Amino acid sequence: MTADVWLPIPPDEIEGLPEGPDYRFWDGGEDFPADPADCAFYVVPYMKPSPLCVRPMGRMSNVQVVQTLSAGIDHVEPGLGHLPAGVRLCNARGVHEASTGELTLALILASLRGIPDFVRAQDRGEWLGGFRPALADKNVLIVGYGSIGEAIEDRLVPFEVARVARVARSERTTARGPVHPLTELPALLPEADVVILSTPLTETTRGLAGADFLSRMKDGALLVNVARGPVVDTKALLAELESGRITAALDVTDPEPPAREHPLWRAPGVLISPHVGGPTSAFFPRAKRLLVDQLNRYVNREPLRNVILTTGASTD
Repeated sequence: MTADVWLPIPPDEIEGLPEGPDYRFWDGGEDFPADPADCAFYVVPYMKPSPLCVRPMGRMSNVQVVQTLSAGIDHVEPGLGHLPAGVRLCNARGVHEASTGELTLALILASLRGIPDFVRAQDRGEWLGGFRPALADKNVLIVGYGSIGEAIEDRLVPFEVARVARVARSERTTARGPVHPLTELPALLPEADVVILSTPLTETTRGLAGADFLSRMKDGALLVNVARGPVVDTKALLAELESGRITAALDVTDPEPPAREHPLWRAPGVLISPHVGGPTSAFFPRAKRLLVDQLNRYVNREPLRNVILTTGASTD
């Protein structure tokens, strides 16, 4: 096999890549490393804007696999219509669970225990005591129970939460208990002290946490978004935050990033982290393992992992 493989990590830094393909390093630079028409396996640059990621896709007339290094695929969807039929699109399931699970717990604990207030008080040289909510004994609702949702629940277990309810696109049963369908979400929201969004961004989930969703959350509840910014209706969230009825911890926002003058920065009861659920020291070892496994499968003509869709295939 002599077809090109485009990698956003230098190939000499990835141990175990199979022999055969010509490996080309491209992390979104202005110049392409080779003719895109010769690329058979395109690994999309990580944490780069969508226009940059899709820029070579219209010229990839012989590509067979597009592999993201993110759990979501929304940033490459605009380029899928330019690809030939039969291209397999794979996501990075297994890469971000640890990092995103950690950040989710960090956001919950920081919000409930008032860590941002402590940091500001430290800057003022002020000793800020008092009682704060604990995560223990809280009811938690995870909306989007894929591999990241499972990883979040793994990390919730030691914190003595009262209950974890799980919601996904379709109903199923897991070893930990039932996963409710989205249709049951309205009945589950009023029971939750903490609502975690970990869904992919789709036409179904865009604006999912809108005015109706947020109004069903109980007074004093915490909304945590580690999914995508547009899953939440920012205008509706601002109305709830400004009333003081709920609080929020957001790793993703809409718009992202908010302009300096955007009211989200100054809304009461909100903690914002700058979309850092994935980029940690845990990323590169897991990303490299995924690429080595996928490329060995590709070279040996074995089934690929994490295939989300195949271009030109019927969705019926």
